[in-house]
Amino acid sequence: MIRSARLHLLGLFLIGGLTSAFGQQPAPAEPAAQRQPVTPIPPLTDEDRAAAFPDLKGHPTHEGKLNYYVLFDQLEWRKGNGEKTASWDNIGWIGGDISRVWFRTEGEADRDAVTHAEGHLLYGRSFSRWWDFVGGIRQDVRPGPAQTWGAVGIQGLAPNFFEVQATAYVGASWRTQARFEAEYELLVTNRLILQPRAEINLAGKSDPKRGVGSGLTTAEAGLRLRYEFRREFAPYIGVAWDHKFGGTADFARTQGDAIRGTSFVAGVRVWF
Repeated sequence: MIRSARLHLLGLFLIGGLTSAFGQQPAPAEPAAQRQPVTPIPPLTDEDRAAAFPDLKGHPTHEGKLNYYVLFDQLEWRKGNGEKTASWDNIGWIGGDISRVWFRTEGEADRDAVTHAEGHLLYGRSFSRWWDFVGGIRQDVRPGPAQTWGAVGIQGLAPNFFEVQATAYVGASWRTQARFEAEYELLVTNRLILQPRAEINLAGKSDPKRGVGSGLTTAEAGLRLRYEFRREFAPYIGVAWDHKFGGTADFARTQGDAIRGTSFVAGVRVWF
């Protein structure tokens, strides 16, 4: 008992000495939920923003304003099937966020003349975040006699960022046609972009004057690799494949034209 009491007193003596040497033990840590910042940050006010950016007067919005956009997706030279041609494909709009006037033009020319040319003038209205309803007219200039079509369709951005156009047409004598276009932009780098593109055309009735048969008439696919020196200016190279089907292929054979072909393309993509 005496020995145990001595050991206990010795332990208390040692603990007291250590406490005196190193100071008192720290108080238990305060729970994180009860801690307060040493220097609280006051909430940001409009006066603070104005003082920090005295020269910033805000930015304009599209609401209630007239805007426009013009894109020449293709301005190109083609070589294939023993022929050299120039072609273009253009789209643009003018209007606001919801309602716009759209226009599209496309065509092709050889050394002698314009062999194909057409234009669209459409009213477009947005019905969802990424899609527009369009309706208006299409005017064919070449080939054959000029012809006017009524046009109705949709266009927009499909899932996985495919740009899609689907348009139906009604012309004289209740002739009907339809066209489906889709393209995608694959970023190899921030400036080097690979663009696959496909187009399919269909017709309800044959039109011998223009060399068009009923059913599936033509299909075209292409790959274009462009480099954007600026976002608004990008030269490109690529390859395009085209094919005629059914009655359209029969008309082409009669005229001595090829029903399928592969072309090397080089051109420039510009927008403003």
